[in-house]
Amino acid sequence: MIIGSHVSFGKNGLLGSVKEALSYGANTFMFYTGAPQNTLRKPIDNETTLKAWQLMQENNIDLNNVICHAPYIVNLANNLDERKYDFSISFLTEEIKRCEEMKIKYIVLHPGSSVGIAKDIALDNIALALNKILKNAKTVTILLETMAGKGTELGCTLEEIKYLIDHVDKKELIGVCLDTCHLNDAGYDMHNFDEFLQSFDEIIGINYIKCIHVNDSKNIKGAHKDRHANIGYGEVGFDSLIKIINNESLKNIPKILETPYIGDTDDDKTRIYPPYKFEIAMIKEDKFNPNLMSDIRDYYKLNPLK
Repeated sequence: MIIGSHVSFGKNGLLGSVKEALSYGANTFMFYTGAPQNTLRKPIDNETTLKAWQLMQENNIDLNNVICHAPYIVNLANNLDERKYDFSISFLTEEIKRCEEMKIKYIVLHPGSSVGIAKDIALDNIALALNKILKNAKTVTILLETMAGKGTELGCTLEEIKYLIDHVDKKELIGVCLDTCHLNDAGYDMHNFDEFLQSFDEIIGINYIKCIHVNDSKNIKGAHKDRHANIGYGEVGFDSLIKIINNESLKNIPKILETPYIGDTDDDKTRIYPPYKFEIAMIKEDKFNPNLMSDIRDYYKLNPLK
C-alpha cells in the first residue's frame, strides 16, 4: 500500500516534508512548495533536498511516488485579465522547474474556474495553457484533479477531463488525480467504485490515473460543495474508501489523505492536530476507529506539536 498525506514544506523544504511523513507512518506524501493560497516561493535548497533524498532512500520512500500540488489560486480557465492568465502560465512553468530540481515526477493541478466566460472557451483556455506550460517540461507530469463542481469549477465531469487530455500535445506528461470527496460531490457513486472505474476506463483510460486523494465528504452525493471529512466520518464511509484504496487495478498508485485537522473539541473550528498518523494506521489495520477524534486529541496533548 502506497499511502501518505499532505505535509508541510516550510523552512527545511523537502527534508521537513519527509520527516513529517515518516512521523505519520507514511511511505509517500504530497506537499506544496509554498503556501497553497499564494505564489510566494523561495529558491530550492540543494543541501536539504539531498538530505531529503537520502532519508527517503533509508526509509523506503520511492521518490517516484511523491506528489507536488500547485497552489489553489492559479486559474488557467479564465483569460479575461490577460496579465493574470499569463502569470498563471509562467508561474506553473517555474513550479515545474522547481519540481524537476527536486526530481519530483508529478504535480497536481486544479483545472480552473470559468468565472463569467463560456465553459467551452474556458476549457480551451486550459488546454492552451497546458500546452504552453508543458512545451519545455521534460520529466514532470501534470495531474488534472477531479473537482466537485463548486461554483464555476471545471474538471468535475470525466468528459471535461477527457476534453483537456485530448487537447494536450504531450500526452506522456498529462494524467489524472482522482479525489474521492470531489467525485462524490460531483455526483459519482463512490460506493460502486468498480463501476465508476469502468466508466473512467471507457471514457479516459485507467492508465491516466497517477494519484488518488482519499478523502471522505461531509456532503451527500452530487452536492457540489467540496467539504472534506475524516476517513469514515462522512458520506462515502470507511468501507467504501478501504475498497478504493485496496482496488487491485490501482494498487501501485499513491494514495494521499487531505482530511481536516482536529480541534480541541468537536465545536472548535480551529485546526490544531493533524489526523494522518491515526487515519493511516486505521487504513493499514483495515479497521474503523470510532474513537479517532479523542485518540488524536489525547495523543497530541501528551506529544505537543513542535
